[in-house]
Amino acid sequence: MRLSNATLAGLPATVQRPAYDRSAVTPGIVHLGVGAFHRAHQAAYVDACLAAGETSWGIVGASLRSRDTRDALGPQDGLYTLAVREDAGEDLIVIGSILSLLVAPEDPEALLAALVDPGVRIVTLTVTEKAYLRSAAGDLDAAHPDVVADLADPAHPKTAHGFIVEALARRRAAGTPPFTVLSCDNLPNNGVTTRRVITQFAALRDAALGRFVEGEVAFPSSMVDRIVPATTDADRARVSASLGVSDAWPVLTEPFMQWVVEDRFPAGRPDWERFGVTMVADVTPYEEMKLRLLNGAHSSIAYLGQLLGRETVAEAFADPAIRRFVDGLWQDFIATLPKDAGLDTADYIQRLASRFANTALRHRTAQIANDGSQKLPQRIVAATLDRMEEGLPITRSAFVLAAWITALAARATPPAFTDPLDGALAPVLAGGEDAAALVGAVFALTGFAAASPHRGSLEAAVTAALIAIRQDGVSAALAAL
Repeated sequence: MRLSNATLAGLPATVQRPAYDRSAVTPGIVHLGVGAFHRAHQAAYVDACLAAGETSWGIVGASLRSRDTRDALGPQDGLYTLAVREDAGEDLIVIGSILSLLVAPEDPEALLAALVDPGVRIVTLTVTEKAYLRSAAGDLDAAHPDVVADLADPAHPKTAHGFIVEALARRRAAGTPPFTVLSCDNLPNNGVTTRRVITQFAALRDAALGRFVEGEVAFPSSMVDRIVPATTDADRARVSASLGVSDAWPVLTEPFMQWVVEDRFPAGRPDWERFGVTMVADVTPYEEMKLRLLNGAHSSIAYLGQLLGRETVAEAFADPAIRRFVDGLWQDFIATLPKDAGLDTADYIQRLASRFANTALRHRTAQIANDGSQKLPQRIVAATLDRMEEGLPITRSAFVLAAWITALAARATPPAFTDPLDGALAPVLAGGEDAAALVGAVFALTGFAAASPHRGSLEAAVTAALIAIRQDGVSAALAAL
């Protein structure tokens, strides 16, 4: 038997289940990119709002590419288990906020119909950095094949840009107010980024539509935080045994979760702050703290862990050399954060240390290591350039970039982690005997620090770190920092 509306009543008393009538809930949010993170984060917050009686904020989840989530949760009426794990144990919570699941390539019109529904007032996104389809300069990559295709055939979009803009155009034509577009991806100023690429896409379709999107659609920024490791077959078996019914795709997470959101929702929003969401005028300070202290440390742990044979974050963080490195990197990056924003960085890194040490999560370093060319500019390079602007040393952050390059080159076949630039990086890494030439080629491909006057100095620092790793080995080079 599967987890479903029909089997909810028979779950053990220890399992928390939706405290509301799901049949009375109507959609108010369409979410693009309905993966594990969304299900552990935004969907959990919305579930709490539904339980409090805000029944017009159910979620329609949509996958822009894969059918996996729909195939797993469709037979379960959208229900799934959130397994909140700490060293001491596990709490199971069945989440009911996702009312339906769509697969965009199978039926683009079904997703467009959901987006045009007047009851839908917010569209949220967790589509990963690469799905924003930006050029090196941060603008929309108008030459991307999917962008070209969506502009040529607006009624059958492939991209988030295409779906959002076509839906806004239809709502405008029908006299329906626009929805708010809320990015929940790990991008600096993600609302600004989303507004930029969506507005540019709309303007390429039609100048008047571009002006409408720019002037009438809200794009608040947000900062999200919760560690969500990949679900394993062992997790599925354990959770299903505890439920007494099968859950095809439970989601594992930690007790901690955070959401900081700019409060700009002309069409309305749930009462999120009642359940711990921080609504602010400017999310930037919180975002920078999270990107640099959590995500920057995570990437560092991932690449050092990969090189030193540490499978999980907890295992890597327990390594005294890696822990010492991360402690130093935190202090380096704290110095780059705004001093007048009221950030409690000491408490934040103390919480991070506890989260990284949580052995129950088994958050794999290989999972975090994916897509480094897209993640490192925000997580490592930006803070490094800020330190260079102040004349501060950059030894540790340069070492992270060198560790990333080394880990890329050291991957076996099939690789433990991948990167969107693998095709272009492969010949560069294969012929990378000269460290300086290799670093220069990687920087050229990735666009790291492309517009910075410090780019040459940063390349030199990364080259020095790469040489040290090659000559002395990772452990010795790490110990020498």
